Amino acid sequence: MFPTTDLWQYLQTVQKPILLYGMGNGADKVHAVCAERQIPIADCFASDEFVRGQLFHGRRVLRYDEAKAQYGEFIVLLSFATSRSEVLERIFAIAGEQELYVPDLPACGDTLFDAEFAGAHREALAENAALFADDRSRQLFWDIVSAKLTGSLSLLQKTVCDPAEVWANILHPADYRCTADLGAYTGDTLRELLTYAPNLCEAWAMEPDRRSFAKLCAWGENEPRLHLHAHQLGAWHKRDTLFFTDAGGRGSTLTAAGRKQVEVEALDALVGDAHIDYIKFDVEGAEHEALRGAEKTIRRCRPELLISLYHRGEDLVRLPPLVAGLCPGYRFYLRRMAGVPAWDINLYAVPEESEG
Repeated sequence: MFPTTDLWQYLQTVQKPILLYGMGNGADKVHAVCAERQIPIADCFASDEFVRGQLFHGRRVLRYDEAKAQYGEFIVLLSFATSRSEVLERIFAIAGEQELYVPDLPACGDTLFDAEFAGAHREALAENAALFADDRSRQLFWDIVSAKLTGSLSLLQKTVCDPAEVWANILHPADYRCTADLGAYTGDTLRELLTYAPNLCEAWAMEPDRRSFAKLCAWGENEPRLHLHAHQLGAWHKRDTLFFTDAGGRGSTLTAAGRKQVEVEALDALVGDAHIDYIKFDVEGAEHEALRGAEKTIRRCRPELLISLYHRGEDLVRLPPLVAGLCPGYRFYLRRMAGVPAWDINLYAVPEESEG
C-alpha cells in the first residue's frame, strides 16, 4: 500500500556526504530533523545568484559548483519550496547529477509524516483513500503518501495535475455567482476564478495578514465585475483573538508564538443568509477549525468546496473524514498542483446534484 520505511531511516544508513540545498527556514527545519535523528549534514549550498558569503549553522554557504568540486558525489536534500518552472528545471538538472530527495516537513505544526506516523494511521489512510470518487484520486492519494515518505522527486512529479482539468471536469464554475475565499491572500485565486466563472459577481474574502489584505482591497476596488466583501479576519470556528506571525504569504500562520494579535471569525457568522456557491479553504493550517466554522453555510447552500490538505502533517488523516461528515451526498476528488515539496494538495467536494 505504501513504504514501511522512510527517507529519514535511509539517510541514517548512507555513506555519501549529505548536503542541504537551500539556506532559509526550510533548511533550518530539515537540519533540525536530521540533528534529532543523528543524521550528519556535511554542508549547505544554494543557487549561485543567492550566494553572497552567508553562513548556515556556522558554515559558509557554497555554490553548486563549489559543492561538486569539494564533495564530488553527494546526497542533496531539497530544503525550500517552489513552483517556479525555471527553479524546478534547475532542481531536475541537479537530480540528474546527484542523488536528490525532497524531505516532507509540515508547513504548520510539529507532526512529521514519517513511517511511524503513517504506520500508526494505516487504517485511517485506507478509509480516506476509499472516500474518493475516481480511480485517479485514489491512486494519487497513495502516490502522495509514498512521495511524502520516500522524498522521491520523480514520484512527486508523477502526482502533478493540470489546474484546467479541475475547472473543466470536476468543478462547475459557470454556475458560480457568489464565492467565499478563506485565505484570500492578495486576491490571486479570485483573479483565477474570474477567468473560469463568467457569472461570478460577489465574493466574501477573509485574509488576516495586514499587507496581503491591503493588496486584496486595492485589487477589489479596481475589479468592476466583483462586489468584494473583504474582511481582515482569520477563518476559525468562532469569534476569538489569536496570535499570528504576520509574515506575508505562506509564512503567515496562526500560532502561539506569533507576534501579532489577529481577530478570527466563523464564516457562518460573517455571511449570514447569503447564498454561497463555492468556498476555498486555504488557511495555512487552520482548515479544520475553518471547516467547523462554515458548517451551517455548507449544509444550507451545498456549495462546491476546495480544501487544502497539506499544511499540517496530519491533514491527510484528519481532514477527509471531517469533510465527509459535513458533506453528505457529495463526491470527493483529489488533485495536486505543480511544485515541491508535496504541497498544493487539494480536496474538491462536489454535491452529487451538481454532477447531474
